[in-house]
Amino acid sequence: MSEATIVGLRIDVDTMRGTRLGVPALLQILARHQIDATFFFSVGPDNMGRHLWRLLRPAFLIKMLRSNAVGLYGLDILLRGTMWPGSLIGKHCADTIRSAAKAGHETGVHAWDHHRWQTKVVSMSEKQTILPELEKAKTMLEDILGKPVLCSAVPGWRCTDTVLLAKEQLDFSYNSDCRGTSIFIPEVDGQRLQQPQIPVTLPTYDEVIGRDGITDANYNEYLLSCIQPNSLNVLTIHAEAEGISCKQLFSDFLREAEKLNIRFRSLQQILQMNRSDLPSASITRQTIKGREGWLSCQGSQEQ
Repeated sequence: MSEATIVGLRIDVDTMRGTRLGVPALLQILARHQIDATFFFSVGPDNMGRHLWRLLRPAFLIKMLRSNAVGLYGLDILLRGTMWPGSLIGKHCADTIRSAAKAGHETGVHAWDHHRWQTKVVSMSEKQTILPELEKAKTMLEDILGKPVLCSAVPGWRCTDTVLLAKEQLDFSYNSDCRGTSIFIPEVDGQRLQQPQIPVTLPTYDEVIGRDGITDANYNEYLLSCIQPNSLNVLTIHAEAEGISCKQLFSDFLREAEKLNIRFRSLQQILQMNRSDLPSASITRQTIKGREGWLSCQGSQEQ
């Protein structure tokens, strides 16, 4: 029997709806397939509906139409926080968040205010905004779980050097803030930092669906074709998609992956398998097909 191909499975939980409905459904699916994953939780105000202002940008409007965002995410997500401040996810969904940890899954910080981070991170200062937002999210998640939280992943893969330096002040064992090809140690102004980065290597559902002939009928086949043996494979799914409207599609994906001897692990497990002699690399801003605006990507490497 051939050696299994390993894929790191990361689950981003961005909203109240994703936490309440998507997380319990995903926990059932993962238990059925005996899979460990890493959940990154947003715990502050759910203001995701404020993204509607981005419809004024043609690229974002096209993405919303291509991915059928209303059907994919639901009206309550698309309108959340538009007319009034969003409710605190961690306050209202603490039991659900705890259930992920109790099931044995790794849990980490995604955001305090997902919308604010994704749209404003470039203008945030380290001491006045970025570090306090990270600390608020980390403290609330630790209060919910009753144990230290040792990993994080920024919303929308929007990370800056200022963010990397702020995270160095917190006791994260690793972060997953960018897209790339291999685990590395980030470098800022020639300085090698301490916390490894585990980049996402595989496309997300909303990036490819409706493009280049990709539909729900052939999406799983396409995604499986992107997984490469003897390479770093890290997949991000979203509680709002694969945990709700696409949960059967995701369950089918796991079943087909098992037939191909593909096995899934948490990001911490992936890090332990690839810990030695990590190269340094910068993080740069790039664009990719299917995603509006910039995102952070692994730059050139140095040993």
